[in-house]
Amino acid sequence: MTHTVERATDPPTPPARARAPRWLRIFVPAALIIVWLVGASVGGPYFGKVSEVSSNDQTTYLPESADATQVQKLLGEFNGSDAIPAIIVFAGESRLTDAELSSISAAIADLPDLEGVAPDVSPAIESDDGLAVQAFAQVESGASVDEVVTAMSDSLRESTPSGVSVYVTGPAGFTADLVAGFAGIDGILLGVALLAVFVILVLVYRSFLLPIAVLSTSVFALCIALLSVWWLAKAGILLLSGQTQGILFILVIGAATDYSLLYVSRYREQLRVNTDKWVATTRAIRGSFEPIIASGGTVIAGLLCLLLSDLKSNSTLGPVASIGIIFAMLASLTLLPSLLFAFGRAGFWPRRPIYEPEVVAAEGNMPSRGVWAKLAGQIRRHPRLIWIVTTVVLVIGTFGATQLNAVGVAQSDLLLGASEARDGQSALGEHFPGGSGSPAFVVVPEGDLQDAADVLLAHDGVDAVTVVAADSPSGSASVAEDGIVALGPPGTPAPEPTAVDGDVLLQGTLSDAADSDEAAGTVRELRAELADAVPGALVGGVTATAIDTNDASLHDRNVIIPVVLVVILLILMMLLRSVVAPVLLILTTVLSFGTALGVSALVFNGIFQFPGADPAVPLFGFIFLVALGIDYNIFLMTRVREESLAHGTREGILRGLTITGGVITSAGLVLAATFAALSVIPILFLVQISFIVAFGVLLDTFVVRSLLVPALAYDIGPAIWWPSKLARHSGEDRRE
Repeated sequence: MTHTVERATDPPTPPARARAPRWLRIFVPAALIIVWLVGASVGGPYFGKVSEVSSNDQTTYLPESADATQVQKLLGEFNGSDAIPAIIVFAGESRLTDAELSSISAAIADLPDLEGVAPDVSPAIESDDGLAVQAFAQVESGASVDEVVTAMSDSLRESTPSGVSVYVTGPAGFTADLVAGFAGIDGILLGVALLAVFVILVLVYRSFLLPIAVLSTSVFALCIALLSVWWLAKAGILLLSGQTQGILFILVIGAATDYSLLYVSRYREQLRVNTDKWVATTRAIRGSFEPIIASGGTVIAGLLCLLLSDLKSNSTLGPVASIGIIFAMLASLTLLPSLLFAFGRAGFWPRRPIYEPEVVAAEGNMPSRGVWAKLAGQIRRHPRLIWIVTTVVLVIGTFGATQLNAVGVAQSDLLLGASEARDGQSALGEHFPGGSGSPAFVVVPEGDLQDAADVLLAHDGVDAVTVVAADSPSGSASVAEDGIVALGPPGTPAPEPTAVDGDVLLQGTLSDAADSDEAAGTVRELRAELADAVPGALVGGVTATAIDTNDASLHDRNVIIPVVLVVILLILMMLLRSVVAPVLLILTTVLSFGTALGVSALVFNGIFQFPGADPAVPLFGFIFLVALGIDYNIFLMTRVREESLAHGTREGILRGLTITGGVITSAGLVLAATFAALSVIPILFLVQISFIVAFGVLLDTFVVRSLLVPALAYDIGPAIWWPSKLARHSGEDRRE
């Protein structure tokens, strides 16, 4: 690729040739600022409306072909309602008295009076040990689950005798926990991320206006990206969840700030050799355009590979995040140049760039002092030692990746910190069968009811079996080895099972907690046995949903990671017109990811003592680290190629490292800080992604891009550009 970039060492363009009409110089920046301002004004209010178009229900994101998805769709037809089940647990320190049981029953009977609670509430069911009571209620479809669950908890606590603990758990309770966990996305997450970025920018630029201009660029890009995503979700084109929303916020702020830092660096260079800020602006845009578009395009390509995912929670993140990256690029190439053009040199106050073309020409646009100049000198003298030692250290770090337990975590462990639903499930497991209230649902043809029931009853992991029966007082009837159990005095006929299109719904109460490994093993075994006894049987429920989600995540990880590598490799080959350099960049980035994953696993297990990780954690970590890690290599290598055309490969590598060192390091710090901000949301998945990406970005910034890549490239020399013509221009590349 032939670079048409004018470097800061070029002589200033004569005013007569470069000056655009005055009206154009005023109109274009002003129009761009107004367009972005209007867009941000419209999009800003949508920060508080995301909950209207988002969902955190796991079954919403499963493949249509998954058993759990098909069963979930049928539940409403069997039960006549799409309400979300809630399990209420009362636990006493000693055996509950008759007075306490009477008070509990009265409190349960009053629940339907609460707005959002369905009228069908079960009676109090006492445990065998007499220490606890459970009841089943439902949150009406369309109601605000978190608000209804809170109202239920408050009402029950007011009516329950002292010394008796009350918990609302089950699907409704855990959903309420997740909603509460994501509640800080619009305020806390955004505030922490912006504050962290602002502090870093102030330290980097030691200026007041410049950080504000850069932050405004990021915020405006996020506002319009959110506006676009909101309406696409409203139209049903995209699915949005709290997890996707949080990643979108962080990705846009981090990427827009990184691209802005690159533009500011180019603009500062041009102000040193041009008195005309219009010329400086146009040249800075031309110098920033290729690396920003290449970087953003690479990230988008990597994100869009998520469309291959079986899980909609993954596949929908691809286009959502890509929209954010598009607006981040547009803002950094249009809004920021317009703002800095309006500010002029005053935007850098108090460290305004001085017009000094003679000084720039004398230093060859390459600082001769400072950390990066010293590092370049070390690489010039000891390239092989540096890249070998660095590689060995990184390889050692990858060994920890084998300790990452990314096979899924219990639903009760998704939320970090206090959780009423988790405490309630623990109390439920102490006094009742662990799977109470969250049974395994089995849909079979009516003629196969008994065969399927026999399979369930014969399994040690199933405590009881019922079938949905509309004419039963409780809505279901027990099933035994000799058929459906009749209710009432002898001679009473057994209830007829409810049939939907010839199918019936069995409910198997599991002996273990629905989100436990034991329950997952039971459901997997039931599926295998039912496949032989009743071909076509569908098994769903909370446990089955978790199994199908984990299986789909493992499939996605094995399919998408190789595709991402191939796509990014092809992009780098086209960008650098080389085969060797892109392969090296990919290998070093993958090595960096492996080290980040290994260190993260050791931290998760040894320091934070997390219970495990979702199978999607390595996939998301890979997508972000590889795509964003390649960003910095693109920033570096595009500048290295530019300098190599004029100074030879080895000198170009050192010049590229020295010139880009400051800006890329600043960009890495910003991106790491923004991803670290995700940890303020107490969701295990986001906290783990936060650490992996933040640590990985710092590793990539300070070790891979600063030491490994330049030292390895310097040692190889012009051959890194093979098979382009630049690989044969080796006259100026003798090792010193």
